[in-house]
Amino acid sequence: MASFPPLRHISRVASVPPLRHTSRIASSPSLRHASGIASRHASFTLASPCTFRPPCTSRSFKTQAAPPSVPEFAFAFDIDGVLVRSSDPLPRAHKALSYLQKNRIPFILLTNGGGKHEDERVADLSSKLDVPLSTTMFVQSHTPFADMHEYKDKTVMVVGGDGDKCRLVAEQYGFKTVVTPIDIIWAYPEVWPFSQQLLPYYQPFARPLPAPIDPASPSTSLKIDAVFVYNDPRDWGLDTQIIKDVLLSRQGILGTLSAKNGDASLPNKGYQQDAQPPLYFSNPDLLWAAKYHLPRLGQGGFREALEGVWAALTGGPSDGVQLQKIVMGKPHHPTYAFAEKRLIAHRKTLVRQPDGLAAPLRRVYMVGDNPESDILGGNSYESPHGTDWASVLVQTGVYVEGTEPAHRPRKTVGDVWDAVEWAVREERWSADVELR
Repeated sequence: MASFPPLRHISRVASVPPLRHTSRIASSPSLRHASGIASRHASFTLASPCTFRPPCTSRSFKTQAAPPSVPEFAFAFDIDGVLVRSSDPLPRAHKALSYLQKNRIPFILLTNGGGKHEDERVADLSSKLDVPLSTTMFVQSHTPFADMHEYKDKTVMVVGGDGDKCRLVAEQYGFKTVVTPIDIIWAYPEVWPFSQQLLPYYQPFARPLPAPIDPASPSTSLKIDAVFVYNDPRDWGLDTQIIKDVLLSRQGILGTLSAKNGDASLPNKGYQQDAQPPLYFSNPDLLWAAKYHLPRLGQGGFREALEGVWAALTGGPSDGVQLQKIVMGKPHHPTYAFAEKRLIAHRKTLVRQPDGLAAPLRRVYMVGDNPESDILGGNSYESPHGTDWASVLVQTGVYVEGTEPAHRPRKTVGDVWDAVEWAVREERWSADVELR
């Protein structure tokens, strides 16, 4: 790994040799896909480790000089497994966030979770953690979808989540015509016979389709222009069937079958080469920390299952066919770029003095429990602003203490308060409120 000069710090301390840091990133389809996405947005290479000064030995941070209005470092916290576990707040989460707010140290919440609008999630978290939060400091897996204006006036299909909550989120984002698999099975129960017994449950969430499924009249038949998986699907069979139908159709017209499928003379053997809609996943997490003592399958589990079905139908990678998709969320570059943009904007809201932001954001501590998303993302993200992202792994979620993480963090600590305490000491921050 290339050696980089130590980062500048306003306290002017002596230089020390940089810490050696390695990132073990396996070559896998998901990571190669992450690189593919990154190439369309920005360069995607391993971020260099920052050079840390020796930590302070005193527990007091009081100095004669007043602290700057806003420090040159900030935090990005995962939520599940870091601040809460399922719906229960974790010990010392309130203490950590309260300390940062009292000292005007910027932070955002960066989660691969979703399924609700940001307003609802923020209100719920504020209540649970007893800390005032706002949507300006919150990024969940599907938040970047709100910026996809090219689909706002088209017909999109939203998959996942409880009932039709994700449809409502999409509509709050400004999407005008939103269809769900529930709408389709309600109108055409034979589309997936194994979920017909769930029709009474689906009834309150179903809406009339904006057009019929009529392959005999393609010009007036239901056409899907984009597919968004907002949250973990509940009915994997139904959702897999409907997504498969859309991806094998002609131009996204449901009920049709593209004549290009299987054509070896075309790229990807003709699959997804007939103006079928793009497929977006909001996060790649295979596992997440719930109330159960062992990690549970997440949206990444559904994606792997869908790719298995796709491979069985098309021949898969061994036959030169890939499921073409766009995966958002940690550890992928677009989500970190979006989060950094939001963090920079939030930092400006904390300014008390005109010169409070004289220096740019120098370092962000990415605090998470999942080596495959939080730590890999923090290690891999290369900021276009030159900001160093330092990964910190906590032991209150997916990661099991004593095991070797797949991707090595800059620091491993017990919980979120330990992460804040360690980072503040590393920064030699002169706090208004002392660490206790």
